[in-house]
Amino acid sequence: MTDKLDNDVLLKVEHLQKYFPIKKSSVFQRRQDYVKANKDITVNIHKGETLGLVGESGCGKSTFGRTLIQLYDQTGGVSLYYGEKIEDMMPTYVGKVYKSIPKVFVKHDADYAALKVCQEAIVGKSGEEFLEANEALRLKTIEYENTYGNIFRLAGGLLVSKDLNAVSSLLLKKYNKGSVLAKLNKEIDLEKMRASVHGEESTKKLEELRGNAENAKKELDLVNAEVEAFKEPLRSHAQFDEYEALLDDGIDLSCLNKKEMRFLRKDLQIIFQDPYSSLDPRLTVGNIIGEGLIAHKIFKSNKSEGYTEYIQDIMEKCGLKKEFIHRFPHQFSGGQRQRIGIARALALRPKFIVCDEAVSALDVSIQSQVINLLQDLKDEHNLTYLFITHDLGVVRFISDRIGVMYFGNLVELAPAQDIFTNPQHPYTKELLAAIPRMEKDQAEIEKLLVKVDNPDFDFTFKETGEADKDWHEVSPGHFVACRLLNHSVKGGK
Repeated sequence: MTDKLDNDVLLKVEHLQKYFPIKKSSVFQRRQDYVKANKDITVNIHKGETLGLVGESGCGKSTFGRTLIQLYDQTGGVSLYYGEKIEDMMPTYVGKVYKSIPKVFVKHDADYAALKVCQEAIVGKSGEEFLEANEALRLKTIEYENTYGNIFRLAGGLLVSKDLNAVSSLLLKKYNKGSVLAKLNKEIDLEKMRASVHGEESTKKLEELRGNAENAKKELDLVNAEVEAFKEPLRSHAQFDEYEALLDDGIDLSCLNKKEMRFLRKDLQIIFQDPYSSLDPRLTVGNIIGEGLIAHKIFKSNKSEGYTEYIQDIMEKCGLKKEFIHRFPHQFSGGQRQRIGIARALALRPKFIVCDEAVSALDVSIQSQVINLLQDLKDEHNLTYLFITHDLGVVRFISDRIGVMYFGNLVELAPAQDIFTNPQHPYTKELLAAIPRMEKDQAEIEKLLVKVDNPDFDFTFKETGEADKDWHEVSPGHFVACRLLNHSVKGGK
């Protein structure tokens, strides 16, 4: 239910769920209840864009942002990151998937049939029976994705081979060669960043690492040629093209171990909602901003050569005087503290930042300064933002596209201007109508709430409290969750 995947996608999210279990009231309670913060979210986030996310308090916006960068473990679904490729990083889970293919994939047909049975079992059900069947389907879908999702994404058409042991051995050979190259690439990236922050273009160590990486890449290319040769006789198989189309070089964030996720923290940062509680009161501004730099070994310590100058440069870019480097958080105003949070997020030169209500705790004049700062930094560093807010005036100004959330579901996604000039979902219209206006603008509010009959789709979200299951493209790039009356209409599932 999203736009086509292309080379500009930084993060691909499919059917993401985050459920918080509720403690059972008694030992006799059969069904586990949950707080369903994110129910089923699918969206692509493109490089260099600002994706705004709006909705009322409690709809799951902040939970989505935190789950996306794995501050919360996701309950189900897939979060793929394209800022690094599989071959550039070769995480541990890749080797485990390759090794598991012979034992696991032989059961695929039976598990796929069981999933289909669960899908059919929900048809025609209602009430308590529907809830039980729907929960069984949800759990079965998560189990299927966890078992086979990465196998398909990493092995593709090779899975049609009758000799899965040979497939596993060949892919493990590729993994071992790729791991050597990936390790060298990580060291190169860190050395380049160290050289950059110290004002150097290159170092002796960097040149040595590049030479080693070039040799390792040649060895990996030879193995990749073996993989392609192995594929040739399989191309005539009926399912080869179907499986090969599932190949994906995105990194599954939910499968990374702590060390690997920690490495990617430099790319995936967050600006927290509360500028007061998100800063350690025992640390100076310089230590708060530089903590990540030391953790990622960009600098050995806060006494390292160039450390203070680098911190002061980041501070000045974020509108903080360099003389403030030794002050503590309690000595700053709310707007200044938020700038400290922004500086902390920017220090590692990330590719993606979650702005979680980054300006909601600030007064209007300070909000405009921080928003302009975020825009300037985005243009200067080619950043990608997920901008979470309930302030529609702010999100209209800063966003390229806007997603509207309702009770844990994404119900509308469109270019920012279209959300305001051509809202389709009733909930979006109600949000827009709630924007405070002068009395003379009452006619505009009433116009937004007018129900326009559409022969292709209808909405039942008020009746069920859930998003309608169809995802319809009403105009280029403008999607809405609806109930399609005619399933032959383009854009329906």
